[in-house]
Formats: sequence, structure tokens, C-alpha cells
Amino acid sequence: MELPAYSNGVTLCLEELLAYKQHCASWLPPAKSLWSTMSGQHLSRQLGRGMNFSEVRRYQPGDDIRAIDWRVTARTGKPHTKLFSEEREKPVILYIDLSATMHMGSRLLLKSVQAAHMAALLAWLSLAQKDRCGALIDLGDSLIDIKPKSHQPGVLALLQKLIDCQTRQLQINQTHTSAVLPMSESLTALNRLSPKGSEVILVSDYTRYHDDLKPQFSQLRRHNQVRLIHIYDPLEQGETAFRGIEFVADQQQSRWLNFSAQSTRTGIKKAFESQKDRLELLSRSLGIPYTRLSSDTPLLKQLSGSY
Repeated sequence: MELPAYSNGVTLCLEELLAYKQHCASWLPPAKSLWSTMSGQHLSRQLGRGMNFSEVRRYQPGDDIRAIDWRVTARTGKPHTKLFSEEREKPVILYIDLSATMHMGSRLLLKSVQAAHMAALLAWLSLAQKDRCGALIDLGDSLIDIKPKSHQPGVLALLQKLIDCQTRQLQINQTHTSAVLPMSESLTALNRLSPKGSEVILVSDYTRYHDDLKPQFSQLRRHNQVRLIHIYDPLEQGETAFRGIEFVADQQQSRWLNFSAQSTRTGIKKAFESQKDRLELLSRSLGIPYTRLSSDTPLLKQLSGSY
């Protein structure tokens, strides 16, 4: 399972995000849920006894005899059962981090591109399950909200906005943009955008997360099902064959790093592990599923466990 065609790891195009539509069937009922390997389960519409009439079909062993349609049975001479659609819509709201720290990648993809790939898969899966899908795109200096919609034009508009935002972020000078918004503002906007009972999925590197945000996550969790997807790059774990001195920068700071020094690589890994521990603690304390995805391996390969 390699990268979609047209994917170069840096920019985004509609063709590479459209490619994830064909993979939705792998996680649709009765197949195993996408979340079964990511600590959770997405519930959507199911057939049963409910308020909305769906169809009439020939009686099958196991059908509820209380649902027999006697008129159709009398007319055809064969037992028929009414089926009802039990509505269990769960709007899906995606938080997609495209801020400056997401625009790094030491091997295969920028973290922002991997985040967009995951968002595309989730958007197409939501559409296939007839759920509304919306998004909050975080550019670091501004937020773009997309109201939840349940039709293909809505998903295409969301994906096109992702492409436009990625292009914009690549074109601007990341070290001279406006001040970075705190993650607290993103969570406030996410709470406002998400209808009660939503499935809220945050796709980010969480470099702006700190423990003081736990009450906001708790508030979000109170009325919604929340999931954390942590996008990271191997370099953040100190994994690199580079042994030189390099200038690195983001919107918050810049410095020279000597990758030849073991202490530098160890320090980078220690900072990553510390942040990961904070996220895992948040996950355990609030019952929020937490998953990590690397930017150095194709998304579908990671989800299938074949790497």
C-alpha cells in the first residue's frame, strides 16, 4: 500500500485526496471498523425497529414477528416484514492542524500532508456512512470552520479548502507571520462548531498542547466522542542519519542544532517523549482514544498494520 498517485509529499492536489474514497469499503459494515485498531468504534445508522419506515422485504428467519406487514402478506400470500431505519446520525467534525510546525518532514511526507490524507479518508468514510462531516482548519494564525454537510459536494469543498490552505502555508514566510494562536482558541472554536453528540477527531502534532487545556478537552468530551490522532516525524524522536549542523526554525523560535552530538538527538527525543506522555495522560484521564501516525510511512500501510 503505497502513496496515492500524484502525491509528492509536500503539496496537495485533489486527485491524491480523491484516491482515499475507494478505500472506504474496507471499513464499512460488516467489515471491521477503522477504529477497531485505533481504540474505539464509530456508530452510525443501523436497521432495526425505529421511527422511520425503510422498506418491506420477504420474511427472513430471525425477523421480529411484530414487524410483519399483514397487508402485503395477504396480497402476496407470503410473509413480509417491515424494516425501519433507526436514525443514529453522528456528525463528524475534523480538527486539522496546518500550522507551521506541521510543515516539516524528514523522509516521506510533511506532517501536514499526512494529516490531510487522514482527513480525506475520514471525510469519505463519513459520507459513505451517511453522516455529516465538517472541519476546523488551524493555520496557526487563523482558523477556518466548515459547517458539517452530508453530500459529496460538501466533502469536495472541504478537501479543496485543505488544498488551498496547504498551498497558502507553503507560500508564506513561516517565520514572519502573525503571532501563533493558542490552542485554547482552537478548542473554543471546535466546541462552538460541533453539534452535541458529534464525533470530534483532532489531527495534529500537538506542539501547542499543555496541561492547562485539560478542562477544555473535558468540556468537549462531555457532549461528544473525541479522538486524538498524533502526527509525528521520525526526526522528532531523534531518528536521523544526518550528522551536521543545521538551522531550524518555526513560528516561535529558531536556532542552530548540531546533529552530530548525541546530546542533541537525545534532547529532541526527550522533548517528544515528554509531550507524548502528557497526551497519553490526557487520554487515560478523560477516556479519549489516542493514536500516533508517522509521516514517514503511507497512511494505508499504517492503518493495515502491514509495515
